[in-house]
Amino acid sequence: MWRKFLMKRNIYLLVFFAFTISTVNAQQLPQYTQYVFNNYLLNPAVSGIENYTDAKLGYRSQWTGLNGAPVTSFLTVNAPIGNNFINGDATAFPGGGETNPSSRLYTQNYQASEPHHGIGFTLVTDKAGPITQTNVAATYAYHIGLAPRLNLAVGVAAGFNRISLNTSEITLATAFDPAIANGNNTQWKPDLGVGAWLYSGDYYVGVSVQQLLKQNLYFSTTTTTVDVSQTVPHYFFTAGTKLYVSDDITLLPSFLVKVIQPVPMTYDINLKASFQDKFWLGGSYRHNDSFGILAGFNLSSFINVGYSYDITTSSLNTVSNGTHEIVIGLLLNNRYKVTCPQHGF
Repeated sequence: MWRKFLMKRNIYLLVFFAFTISTVNAQQLPQYTQYVFNNYLLNPAVSGIENYTDAKLGYRSQWTGLNGAPVTSFLTVNAPIGNNFINGDATAFPGGGETNPSSRLYTQNYQASEPHHGIGFTLVTDKAGPITQTNVAATYAYHIGLAPRLNLAVGVAAGFNRISLNTSEITLATAFDPAIANGNNTQWKPDLGVGAWLYSGDYYVGVSVQQLLKQNLYFSTTTTTVDVSQTVPHYFFTAGTKLYVSDDITLLPSFLVKVIQPVPMTYDINLKASFQDKFWLGGSYRHNDSFGILAGFNLSSFINVGYSYDITTSSLNTVSNGTHEIVIGLLLNNRYKVTCPQHGF
């Protein structure tokens, strides 16, 4: 990943190519281990999928112990709009959260939700060495029933991406470097993403693209080839399902494929074991990067929490102490008092 170059001694060279994917084998956007806990981060079509306002706060410290390693923070909020969906129990069960959404009963009696809209907001800040990216976006989705037990949602995310370079954190080989001299070290660029989400009671399939608008970035007042760089689209394909071990234990395998041209395709494989609707344990594998251990607790109908620890398997494992990530979820306006997601899992 390009962020690994931030730790090189000649860090100023990274400034020339930090966003030049044709030169650096990397992804430009932050990555997450607990996206299975918040697929809304990757796909705007998930906006409004639940009967409550879903708010999440997240913090990720990658490659701890390594100076200048990436640190990511995020806030996401999304909610449904539509009286038929909000005022009626779209899960076809009475309020009070009596039915475990990981149970066979839930799957057998699942009904597609009423057509409705979803809106949301995301704020993501990612700092890696001297470069900080802040993305602010609003999302919209529309959910329809394709069949009695099947929904399709399509969504869009639109906003701005702020890229800033802190030159005080850069040590140059010479006092003057044309790539950042008299530079435009803070830039705002428009951002656009789209997605689709097909879901039922026991599986989901999603496709999305982020950073759809290619943008040229310059850290100097000139536009010579030495400092030109460009953002590229990030494509995501994900799917998951439920496998029942018993009435109380459910396995939830899932995967994520990332395509970022022109670098090789990468993928994640995840397995989560849910114990009723109280807590879950899981593991993940990111190709040529890491193994992850995950755990989460549904503390009440108001709050849940998830934690993950990644063991680095790339060449950085000699200097990295691993990656920590924590996510806190708030279930606001939760009139049915559910303690875990009814449609997302």
